[in-house]
Amino acid sequence: MDEQVSHATAAGTISLGRLRWVTTWRRLPRWVRGDGHRFEPMLVSPVLVIALATTADLLTPHLQFNRLLGAAPALAAAMWPVAGTLATGLLALLAAVALSGAQHALGQTPSVFTLLAIAAITLAAAYASRVRQNRERVLAEVRTVADTAQGILRPPLPQDLGCIDVEVLYQAVAAHARIGGDFYEVRRTPYGVRMIIGDVRGKGLPAVEAASVMLTSFRVHVRDAPDLPYLAARLETSMKEYCEEVPGDDVLERFITVLLVEIPAGKPIARLVNCGHPAPLLLHDGQVREVEASAPSPPINMAALLGDPYQVDTIPFTAGDRLLLYTDGISESRDFTGTFYPLTQRVRRWASASSRQLLDHLHHDVLAYVSGTRDDDLAALIAHRVGPGDEHRRHRP
Repeated sequence: MDEQVSHATAAGTISLGRLRWVTTWRRLPRWVRGDGHRFEPMLVSPVLVIALATTADLLTPHLQFNRLLGAAPALAAAMWPVAGTLATGLLALLAAVALSGAQHALGQTPSVFTLLAIAAITLAAAYASRVRQNRERVLAEVRTVADTAQGILRPPLPQDLGCIDVEVLYQAVAAHARIGGDFYEVRRTPYGVRMIIGDVRGKGLPAVEAASVMLTSFRVHVRDAPDLPYLAARLETSMKEYCEEVPGDDVLERFITVLLVEIPAGKPIARLVNCGHPAPLLLHDGQVREVEASAPSPPINMAALLGDPYQVDTIPFTAGDRLLLYTDGISESRDFTGTFYPLTQRVRRWASASSRQLLDHLHHDVLAYVSGTRDDDLAALIAHRVGPGDEHRRHRP
């Protein structure tokens, strides 16, 4: 059978040659492979270094390629556990001794320094491998905690939202952190589907804690709140109580921009309360426009300074319309000239795409637009009002 015939696997298809590499790798002892390591071609590179250096030295002994054998344990330290690194160093030493014997047979003086260098590099590499494994273990624990926190802060969206279909996008500023100060939630209530998207001032664990306070309060009050201003007032109270329980010098600087949305099931409208948050975009018949608040409402934890006149804006929201909610991690992204990301213009390009495709386009476009390292979380949510005949075609994994 042709060597290029592929075999189906859970990850896709792999060639017969790669399958043989995987099989050979899995037959190696666990102390060589290291627990938790999956096969990668680079994992055999230390052995290849030894083989290539040995072959080159035998073919051209006057160039002394045996000095490159020390690279093998150094390379192994970056990928293998301590035992595997030591075994690589021992193999390199054995190859060096064999090459020294060959040099002696040719009348050349074996290099004792090369043997000592390989031994020293092996010991240093074993220590480095130990340090790397400890750091990987700590990172794995941190990722587990982050995944757990993310499951609490951003659980899977409800399956049954009636005539509303929702797609979301989220990325923390630190890719490995997975959580940040941007948050969102969607709930079906007796008053219709209610949504929240928010952005906590600041970053790190304090921002995550404040986001959890907002989401907890939203989930507690969302079903019983008679209207959006009442719900915003409950969020304000929760944040105020949190600041009293966790005092600090930055209490006055702790504020959260929030956008609340209510989409009644039996009315072709949407109600919004914008508490200092970026204006959402309404996609209607291929047109895209910003939905600016008719009057400003204070960000959460700023009502004591600005008052609490929460303004409700009602907009038409019929079947086929979509509402794009987002945080300033998207709208305030800048290119190398300092120009803000032209969100409305870019979204017009993808107005005919599906909600999932639109968010994917938006995500990739923002990452390509930003000059240098992105310094803010980003989140986006699209609420799509589907017609009665379209509900059966929706799918959420």
